[in-house]
Amino acid sequence: MNVEEIVQILPDIVIVAETRADIAAREVLLDRAMGPKRRKKSSEKLRRGRRPSEGLALVARDAKGSVVGTVRLWDVRLGEGGPAALLLGPLAVDTAAKGTGIGSALMRLAIAEAARLGHRVILLVGDAPYYARFGFSAAKTGQLAMPGPYERDRFLALELVSGALDGAKGVLKAAGRKLGAPSRRADSTFGKGGAGSENAGVAFARPTGRAAL
Repeated sequence: MNVEEIVQILPDIVIVAETRADIAAREVLLDRAMGPKRRKKSSEKLRRGRRPSEGLALVARDAKGSVVGTVRLWDVRLGEGGPAALLLGPLAVDTAAKGTGIGSALMRLAIAEAARLGHRVILLVGDAPYYARFGFSAAKTGQLAMPGPYERDRFLALELVSGALDGAKGVLKAAGRKLGAPSRRADSTFGKGGAGSENAGVAFARPTGRAAL
């Protein structure tokens, strides 16, 4: 799904890079969608005290500018000293906007941007039938593990580069930038070779600074 296809489906929604101003609204959305127990999940151990991977924290906003969807990806290592990968999550959509395609749009754009930035693998813990539509499966996660309780059939992976998970094993380790670490200076627009700043809105394929789905 490309940006122009999404425009026809969701004319009043935009996907942009998350900004500091979105943090409070994002947390409210996540609490509403996933409940307070979300902070006890094993994935949270890999996110705690870290920043999302450069350029890979996205939000969907409605016509009023309200945050109605969020997805972030995090830098991890596949085992102690192993190769780099991304951990996706949480992905959430406001309950009032369920079934509108916002979640799928966030996923497809996040995957495309991760590939453009040169990442090789994305992992997540989630519903296998839902994420299969994006190419995720448990076929190559058998030798990998999360750092805490999880359901093995929900531990999924997508190779952005074929064979990237061959021989990978071990428990996932946090590898992202710690909170307070500065961002790299980069082009502010997705699609121009650099990861977007987390402190400025970023457009997808539109010169106006925002991109309609």
